[in-house]
Amino acid sequence: MTQLVHHPAYLFIALIILMSVAALIGTAGLSRWVPLSDDARDNYNVVQGATLTLLALLIGFTLSMSVSRYDQRKNFEEEEANAIGTEYLRVELLGDSQSSPIKRLLRDYVVVRIEYYKTRDAQELEIINRKTAEIQNQLWTPVRESAQAQPNPVTALVVAGMNDVINTQGYTQAAWLNRIPISAWILMIAIAFFSNVMQGYGARGVTGRRVLLFVLPITVSLSLSLIADVDSPRGGLIRVAPLNLISLQQSMPVN
Repeated sequence: MTQLVHHPAYLFIALIILMSVAALIGTAGLSRWVPLSDDARDNYNVVQGATLTLLALLIGFTLSMSVSRYDQRKNFEEEEANAIGTEYLRVELLGDSQSSPIKRLLRDYVVVRIEYYKTRDAQELEIINRKTAEIQNQLWTPVRESAQAQPNPVTALVVAGMNDVINTQGYTQAAWLNRIPISAWILMIAIAFFSNVMQGYGARGVTGRRVLLFVLPITVSLSLSLIADVDSPRGGLIRVAPLNLISLQQSMPVN
C-alpha cells in the first residue's frame, strides 16, 4: 500500500481493477444470491446515498489535506531560498577573506538543494542528503569560529542567518515526509470498494443504470489517484518546482 500511494499511476491501475471487481461482485454476485426486491428498493437507496455521501466527504477532506501539504512544500521552498539569499548578503559583514569561501559554499549548497527538489531516485536522494549535511557543517564552522573570535552584534546577525539556512532545510524535509496516513488510505479505499459493490448491486436489471458500473469505478479511481499525485512529492506529475532556488542561483555571481 505504501508503494502504491507513492506512485499514483500504479495506484490508478490497481484501483480501476479493484473498483471494477467490486462492481462486478455487486451485479453478478449479490444480486443473484440476494435479489433486491421492490419493497427493499427504498431502504437500499437510502443506504447507498449515505455510503456515497460518506465517500464524497472523505475524498474531499483527504484532497484538502493533500493540497495543504502541497502548499506547505511550496512555501518552505520559498522560505529556504529567501534564507539562503539573505545569508549570502550577510556574510559580507565578515570581510572579504572570510565571506568568499562561505559564498562559494552557499552557491554549492543551492545546487544541491535544487537537486533535492528535482530527483526521483531514492539512492540519489540519499547522496543529496549526505552532501547537504556535509555542506551545512562546512558552512557552520567558519561562522561559529567568527562568532567565537569576535562576539558582537554583527557576527550574531550572520550566525542567525546561517541558523535560518539550516532550519529551513529541516522544515522542508519534514514537510516532504508529511504524508496522508496509510490508515486513512485504507479506510477510504475500503469505503470506495463497498460503494462500488452497492452500485453494482442496485444497477442490475435497471434500464440505463448499467453504465454506472463503469462511471463510478473510473471516477473514484481518478479522484484517489489525484489525491495521491498531489500528496506525493516525487512520484506524481504535480510536483513542487524549485523556481525560487533556481532564480536565486541565477542571481548569484560565479566569482
